Amino acid sequence: MYLHLGQNEIVPEQRVIGIFDLDKCSYEKRTRDYLAAAEKEGVVLDVSGQLPRSFVVCDHPYHRQIVYLSQLSPTTLQKRAESRELEL
Repeated sequence: MYLHLGQNEIVPEQRVIGIFDLDKCSYEKRTRDYLAAAEKEGVVLDVSGQLPRSFVVCDHPYHRQIVYLSQLSPTTLQKRAESRELEL
């Protein structure tokens, strides 16, 4: 199964570690520190094309983790994951 993150970005569902609401999580210092460290490591991909609403942490074969910034809400991403629309 695959999860469509927006802007033509699709990831294997088994690589998804977590889907997070950027508005709610960005208040926490640990989350800000995590995102800043990921940005510094160069493992943040902005696939939002506009103001991001969520971030998705995924396992990656060449990095410890990769973070995708998405314009889609966490609820929308969760529903897509649960509906299994992109079964290939």
